[in-house]
Amino acid sequence: MSGLIVGVDVGGTKVSVAAMRDGQLGEPQLCATDTSTAERLVAQIVGAVHDLVKGEQILAVGVGIPSVVEFATGRVRSSVNIPLRDVPLRQVLEAEFGAPTFVDNDATVAAFAEAHDANGVLDVEHLVMFTVGTGVGGGIVIGGRPYRGATGAAAEIGHTLIAVDHLVPRATGTFPQPGSLEILANGQALDRLSRAAAAAHPDSPLAQTLNGQTSLAGPDVVSAAQQGAPLALAVLNMLGRRIGIAVANAINTFDPQVVAIGGGISAAGELLVAPIRETAKEYVLDGVGTQTEIRLARSGAHAGVRGAALLARSEL
Repeated sequence: MSGLIVGVDVGGTKVSVAAMRDGQLGEPQLCATDTSTAERLVAQIVGAVHDLVKGEQILAVGVGIPSVVEFATGRVRSSVNIPLRDVPLRQVLEAEFGAPTFVDNDATVAAFAEAHDANGVLDVEHLVMFTVGTGVGGGIVIGGRPYRGATGAAAEIGHTLIAVDHLVPRATGTFPQPGSLEILANGQALDRLSRAAAAAHPDSPLAQTLNGQTSLAGPDVVSAAQQGAPLALAVLNMLGRRIGIAVANAINTFDPQVVAIGGGISAAGELLVAPIRETAKEYVLDGVGTQTEIRLARSGAHAGVRGAALLARSEL
């Protein structure tokens, strides 16, 4: 059967669409996300897909969004950074495209991409992925299939608690909670750690980088660490230790083949992954995770759109 499988990755700042043929993803087309209303965002997704396929037959469409999704129906229950809430997105898009459409969480489809090799062949059956950037997300693949839980809301890894008082405090009622990975290891946490370190060591290269800036961007810290700046290395080590505790929790729970670290902060490479590995090893139960590889994600910036296309292909 001829036709295209289309992947769509919807983020808070951009929408990416791409076509997949024989497991190979074409060059994604990007546009800035219209976050004004749900109706305008849906219209933007529809227009972006039609612009991509240019009248060619669509076999199936996969869509990854930063949302809690009821996968069986494709209804979006709630979203982060985009105006979709209680929207029957699968139903709406299928009517527009005239083709089967599958909607899932963006980190879940990124994890699904990570479980496939460069030719679109499944090569990791049990995987947990951490996406660390502005926020912290994650995805789980078990038996070669995305794991979504009873309602589609599984893998909210960013809300894993990695630090609490010895007298466990009551929940605050708002999320993310104090002590969660989302609070302690996201991009803003990297900024806070860096500014505190620079303030304590005003003569350091890191402090010189910070001088005159209102905030310290993660790439500045990574760059300083790659040049061997001890303070920047210490900051990445601290962040890696925090993530490593969450990784240990995932290994103790799922005993996966692979734990993949993705997202913007993964640009630090082994400077971040090495302390993650070391810390996870400290906290993993003896005998568990003996075949687990902790590594950088290999799908890069196209993980979301590629995973969405792979999802559509597998469901089709």
